[in-house]
Amino acid sequence: MTVESTAARSSTRRSGTAEADTSATGKPRKTAAKAPAKSAAKAPAKSEGAVKSPSSGNRAKSAAKGSDKAAPKSTAKGTAKSASKSAAGRSAKSRAKSPAASGAGRKAGTSRATRPARSAASAAGGAANGVVGAEPELIQLLTPEGERVTHPEYDVELSAEELQGLYRDMVLTRRFDAEATSLQRQGELGLWASLLGQEAAQIGSGRALRPDDYVFPTYREHGVAWCRDVDPTMLLGMFRGVNNGGWDPNSNNFHLYTIVIGSQALHAAGYAMGLTKDGADSAVIAYFGDGASSQGDVAEAFTFSAVYNAPIVFFCQNNQWAISEPTERQSRVPIYQRAQGYGFPGVRVDGNDVLACLAVTKAAVERARTGEGPMLIEAFTYRMGAHTTSDDPTRYRSDEERAEWEAKDPIKRLKAYLENEKLADAEFFARIEEESEAMGRHVRDAIRTMPDPDSMAIFENVYADGHALVDEERAQFAEYQASFATESESGSAAVEGK
Repeated sequence: MTVESTAARSSTRRSGTAEADTSATGKPRKTAAKAPAKSAAKAPAKSEGAVKSPSSGNRAKSAAKGSDKAAPKSTAKGTAKSASKSAAGRSAKSRAKSPAASGAGRKAGTSRATRPARSAASAAGGAANGVVGAEPELIQLLTPEGERVTHPEYDVELSAEELQGLYRDMVLTRRFDAEATSLQRQGELGLWASLLGQEAAQIGSGRALRPDDYVFPTYREHGVAWCRDVDPTMLLGMFRGVNNGGWDPNSNNFHLYTIVIGSQALHAAGYAMGLTKDGADSAVIAYFGDGASSQGDVAEAFTFSAVYNAPIVFFCQNNQWAISEPTERQSRVPIYQRAQGYGFPGVRVDGNDVLACLAVTKAAVERARTGEGPMLIEAFTYRMGAHTTSDDPTRYRSDEERAEWEAKDPIKRLKAYLENEKLADAEFFARIEEESEAMGRHVRDAIRTMPDPDSMAIFENVYADGHALVDEERAQFAEYQASFATESESGSAAVEGK
C-alpha cells in the first residue's frame, strides 16, 4: 500500500471521496488503475454503503492464500521487489509535492490545500452502482441539490407530513442553537457548543428511536434532546451555571450531557449490557465526535459491546474537526472502518442527509434489538461554526472550506426536495418561520428569568450520610457569604451618619 502524504489524505478523506483499502468486512476492494498525475479525469469508483457479510471477507482471504501458494517464489519475490520500488517512488514524489512535507500552508492564518472538486467520472461511478449522485463510501438518499435517490440496503418511505416534521425539527433546532450562541455572546451563558450544520445527523438519528430506547449524548446533541422531548431551555441551565444538568434522565430516556470526552460510550455499553440481562428488547445509542473516537473509553466500549453482543449503536458525528485537529491527524482509515477490528459492522452515512441518517439508524437499532449486537455509524458532516463559543475556527480552517460545505446544508436540501416535489407550500414555510421566531423569544425570556441557585446547595448530596470535612467547608463558606452582608450594612450606616 502506498503511504500517502498528510495533505493527500486530507484532500480525499475530508471531502468524503476517499476510496478505502478495504470494505466494512475486511474484503479487499477492487480499484481501477490510477490515471497519470497530470490527467484530471478519475476512474469510476464503487459506491460504498451496504453492510457486507463477514463471509465474503473470509472467501477473499482464502482466495488470496491460494493464489500466493500457486505463484512461483521467484515471481513473487520479483513482484514484491518491483511493487516496493514503485511504492517508494510514488511516496517520494508525494512527499516532494505535499504541502505537509514542505511546511507550506501551515503558517498562522492559512489553511490546508483546497481539495479538488469531485470529477464527473467519479459521479458516474456512483450512478453505475444505482446510487445517483452519491459520493463514494457515503450512504445517501437525498443529494445536496434535493434530489431523491435510492440505496440497495437502506431506504425509508415517509409521508408528506413526516417529511415536513423533519424540516420543522431541523429549523427549530437551528434557531434554538443560534439563540443560545447569541445569549452567550451577551454574557447570559458561560459557554455554548453549537450544532450548526449537524442538524440532519441529530434529527434523523433521533427520530429513528423508540421511546424506550436510551440515549447517551455528549454536550452538543441539542437536536437529539429535541427529539426526546427535553425542553430546550433545560439545556441552558448547565451552561448558565444554575444547575448540574437540568432534567431527569429517566423521564425521557435521555442521559445528562457529558463533558468528559468519550466517557459516555462506556456508560452506554454498560447500560446496554444491563438491558440484555433484563431481557428487554430496547436499544441504546451513544453519541460521540471524531475527536472522542481517539479516546480509550470509546475503544473499551467497543470491546465490551462486541464481546457481550450488547444492543447498542455507536453514532459518531464526524464533523471533521476535533477543535483545531482535523480527522486525518487522528486516523489512517475512515472512522467507520474501525468497527471491523472489533467484530461488528460499521457504515458511513451522509451526515447532512436527514433521510439517510433516519434510515441507517432505524436499521441499526432494529438490528440491535433483535440480538445482532453493536453497530458503528459514522455520520460524515461538517461543523459550520466554532467548536464552542471560546473557539476561533478562522485560525485553522479556510472560508473556502466552509463555503464548500454550505452548499451541502441539510436544511436547504430538504427544503428543495419539499418544493420540487410539491410536498409543502409557501404557507407551510412561513408558518415554520413564525414558529422559529416564537422559539427565539421563548428562549430569551426563559434564560433571563432563570432563578439563581441556592449558593449553599453545592454542599448537598456530596455524601449520602454527611462528612465532617464537607460540614466544615459549609460553615466556612456560610461565614464568608455573611461577611458581604455585614460590610454592606456598615457601609449604609456610615452614609446615614453623614
